[in-house]
Amino acid sequence: MEKDVVLTSGKRSNYYFDCRQTALHPKGALLIGRLFVKMLRDERIHGIAGMTLGADPLVTATSLVGQIEGGVSWPAIIVRKEPKGHGTGNYLEGVANFSPTDRVAVLEDVTTTGGSAIKASQRLQNAGFTVVRVCCVLDREEGAAEALAEAGFPFTAMFTRSKLLHEAGK
Repeated sequence: MEKDVVLTSGKRSNYYFDCRQTALHPKGALLIGRLFVKMLRDERIHGIAGMTLGADPLVTATSLVGQIEGGVSWPAIIVRKEPKGHGTGNYLEGVANFSPTDRVAVLEDVTTTGGSAIKASQRLQNAGFTVVRVCCVLDREEGAAEALAEAGFPFTAMFTRSKLLHEAGK
């Protein structure tokens, strides 16, 4: 969508890529889940994780598609932006389905600077998990790949901003 917006990173952009509309549609969720399963099949992971709210439908779709069609059983972890203000006060939800030091992949909808993915990955590492890869639906190509590499997290994107804009004739 061509529209002047402020991104999570604080940067301004004239393009807004709203992956949630696709991820929250049954056909879109199925396709995204299939693509993430294909991307991660050889990583020998025990599960997947992602920062709420953008990654919630991604990890759910990928976990379900992996179980039903992909021959893999990957439970999911939701990483909170802030610790829960009541109850357990956890940053991470779903960890009871894992063992300490399990290998996980972090899923993102859109990456710009990589800040959210790095924060989620570090919270997982602090809890004892090994983050083997960060994957996103769309890389805006504004430094996320470089920042994630510098932080020690391998990174893969399904699509890039330049490829989408090229295909759209822009």
